[in-house]
Amino acid sequence: MQADMTKADVVIVGGGAVGSSAAYFLAAESGFGGSVVVVERDQTYARASTPLSVGGIRQQFSIRENVEIGLFARDFIGRIGNLLAVDDEAPDVGFVEGGYLFLASEEGRAILAENHAVQTQAGAAIAWLEPDALAQRFPWMNVEGLAAGTLGERGEGWIDPNTLLQALKRKARSLGAEYRTDEVVGIERGVTGVEAVRLASGDRIECGTVLIAAGAGSGAVAGMAGVDLPVGPRIRTVYQIACRETLAPRLPLTIDASGVYVRPEGVGYLCGVSPPEDQDPETWEIEVDWRWFEETVWPSLAHRIPAFEAIKLTGAWAGPYDYNALDQNAVIGRHPTIGNLLFATGFSGHGLQQSPAAGRAIMELITHNGFRSIDLTRFGIERILEGRPLKERNVV
Repeated sequence: MQADMTKADVVIVGGGAVGSSAAYFLAAESGFGGSVVVVERDQTYARASTPLSVGGIRQQFSIRENVEIGLFARDFIGRIGNLLAVDDEAPDVGFVEGGYLFLASEEGRAILAENHAVQTQAGAAIAWLEPDALAQRFPWMNVEGLAAGTLGERGEGWIDPNTLLQALKRKARSLGAEYRTDEVVGIERGVTGVEAVRLASGDRIECGTVLIAAGAGSGAVAGMAGVDLPVGPRIRTVYQIACRETLAPRLPLTIDASGVYVRPEGVGYLCGVSPPEDQDPETWEIEVDWRWFEETVWPSLAHRIPAFEAIKLTGAWAGPYDYNALDQNAVIGRHPTIGNLLFATGFSGHGLQQSPAAGRAIMELITHNGFRSIDLTRFGIERILEGRPLKERNVV
C-alpha cells in the first residue's frame, strides 16, 4: 500500500480486539492479498472496552452460534503462541482455566437447563450440578435458594485482555496491516456503496470495503453512513476486593442467581453486576459507580459465600460496553444494500472472547463472500433493520 495511505482495500474503523482480529485474519489469509488500514483514535486504549474487561472466555451461552464462537476462542487461545508469534516471540495471555459457574434459583432452573442442552449439543464440556452436588464440590458456598448450577469443566476461564489485544495488533502489523492514529469523522457514499472515509486530521482514504468495529462508538460511526445502529456505550464498574479466608477449592468465575459475578485475581477477587436496564443510561461518562457495590454486589456475595461477609474493597475501575440495545448480541455481517459496508460490533460485553471468531468471520465474508467456519447469518444487521431481536439470555 502507498505510504500516504490515501487508498486501501479495507479500512477498519476501530483497532481494539475485534478490529485487530479482523486485521490479523485478513493479513494472514493467502486468498486476500489486499491492503488493510486500521484507524484507531487512541492507541493507548485508555477508554477502550478491551483492556478494561475482566477477560472472560466461556462457552456457556444460550444461542448455539455463541457457544461455537466460545469453542473457537478456546481453541485459538490454546494455539496463540504459534498463531501470533512475531520474530520467534510468542505471546502468553495467561489463560487461567478456572471455569464459569452459573447459578440458578428455582425460577431460573428451566432456562438454565435449556441453555445447558444447547451448550452440550454444540460440544461444550459443561457439567450440571444439583444443589447437593454444588455444596459438596464447593463447601464454601451457601446453596440456600439455589435450584441448580452449570460448571465449565474445560476451556473456560480468563485471560489478560490487553495482552491478547497487543498480540493481535503486533501480528497484524507484522503481516502488513497499517495502523493509523486518527478518527473517522465521515463516510462518503456513492452509487455503489462506500467510497472513502474522512479523518479528523483532514485526510481522506479511498477504500474498497469499510468494517465498522468501533466498539461503543459504532452507532455513531454507522450514522455517518446513514445507517441506524442501536449500539452505544453503557458503563460497567469492576470492583476489586480482598478476603482473608482462603476458598478451597478455588472459586470459578461465578455468576450468582442475582446476576452478581466474582472471580479470583491474584490474591484477591474481581466482582461486579450489570445495572437494571432502567438505571443503565447510554453515556460516555466513564466513572466508577460505588452504589452498586454497597446495594447489590456485597450483599449478594456475602449471602452466597459467607467468607465474603468480611471483605475489604481495595479498588475499582470503570469502562464502556458496546451495548446492542436491541438484543445484547453481536452484529456481524454485511449491510444488505451497502454491500461494501461490514459490521463487527454490539458484543455487549463479549467482544474480547468473541474477537477471534468475529475477525475470522469478517475475513471469510471479504475473501470468500460468505461464512465458511461458523454460520453467523443470524447475527447480520438485517435483524437490526427489521427489529427482529435474537436474544442472548446468558449476558453477565
